[in-house]
Amino acid sequence: MGWDFSTEADFQSELDWARRLMVEEVEPLETVDLPRDELERALAPLQEQVKERGLWAAHLDPELGGQGYGQLKLGLLNQQVGRSELGPFVFGSRAPDAGNAEILALNATVEQRTRYLEPLLAGRLRSAFAMTELDTACSDPTLLQLRAVPDGDGLVLNGSKWFITQADVADFFLVMVVTDPDEQPHRRASIVIVDRAQEGCHVGRAIGSMHDPVPGPSSFETHSVLTFADCRIPASQVLGEVGAGFTIAQQRLGPGRIHHCMRWIAQAERALDMLCERALYRRSHGRMLGEHQSIQNWIADSTAELHAVRLMTLHAAWRIDSEGSRAARREISMIKYYGARMLLDVLDRAIQTYGSIGYSTDMPLEAMYRAGRASRIYDGPDEVHRAVVARSVLKDYSAPEDGVPTEYVPRRREAALRRVAELLDLATT
Repeated sequence: MGWDFSTEADFQSELDWARRLMVEEVEPLETVDLPRDELERALAPLQEQVKERGLWAAHLDPELGGQGYGQLKLGLLNQQVGRSELGPFVFGSRAPDAGNAEILALNATVEQRTRYLEPLLAGRLRSAFAMTELDTACSDPTLLQLRAVPDGDGLVLNGSKWFITQADVADFFLVMVVTDPDEQPHRRASIVIVDRAQEGCHVGRAIGSMHDPVPGPSSFETHSVLTFADCRIPASQVLGEVGAGFTIAQQRLGPGRIHHCMRWIAQAERALDMLCERALYRRSHGRMLGEHQSIQNWIADSTAELHAVRLMTLHAAWRIDSEGSRAARREISMIKYYGARMLLDVLDRAIQTYGSIGYSTDMPLEAMYRAGRASRIYDGPDEVHRAVVARSVLKDYSAPEDGVPTEYVPRRREAALRRVAELLDLATT
């Protein structure tokens, strides 16, 4: 099928450099509990190194300061960047700003690009993407309720959003709103840009999570409630066409799942490194852990699962580059749920191998596991992606017209006996 996942020597040197930066400079910073603003200042010199190397915001086109890498190269780079949650910040690819920049680049007017995209890329502004709602099943975006009602030459927003990442520091929000509740399901919603300072826009409480139970000044990734009460915005704040919200959101989510999955691979690979190290120095019942069959099975299974997810993800990235995100929908959904399960399984084995110290905060595994649990929810729950795959596969099949299974042995035997008789006749003539 023409798949080629080979890496050019020049790009491999960039990947090697990125890995060294992550291991030697970025990962150790996870152990230091600093206020977020102080941590960001400490990371600034590392960001400059990335920019000098030409790897900053590599997902964007060159005219926007990126490298214009396809999904395959981005996937390989994110396999290094994703070793730490600080990595995307250092490399200018941190959610939600990275995804927001992509859809602004694709859909913004000239005025919107000047006002929001350019300062976002320069690091002068931050953003948030507001889609999730507490009272609707957001695994089905067609059920969203936040309304934007036309009013003169503008729109008035009333409602709330829930668990909005980076809302506490965002300067503006890309908000999924219902602009026409009577339209067909995938044309009901639009995306609008709302400034934080806009009257009627209010950022509420920070929401604790498994990853960060008590958000505070040191929290690097926060989630908040966002409410709108008679919040009036001009019609010029609509991003793209009215009714195109669902389509625009997919522009953000499809490739983003490739990046997430490669970061999960990076996390799982790091956990496997820790597991193998433990297996070679810890003794139990007269032998090294690595000599026990259970540990060997964990190492073998983790290695195979990692390899499978890596190949699946590279194939999905290759297909996006070759045929576009829509054509790769099945592959994207498969890596989302399969990769999330792989990550949690490998982390669980590593924690089990370390015992109490693996469960403690003296090792990074417990934090990686807590953060990793969100992988089965973010970008659509696993169950939705399984359904996408199943429906896609079933389209390739059809039911037998008479209700008899194609492989029904008695019927096939009758046809086979007739064919055998024909073949024997041919053999004797």
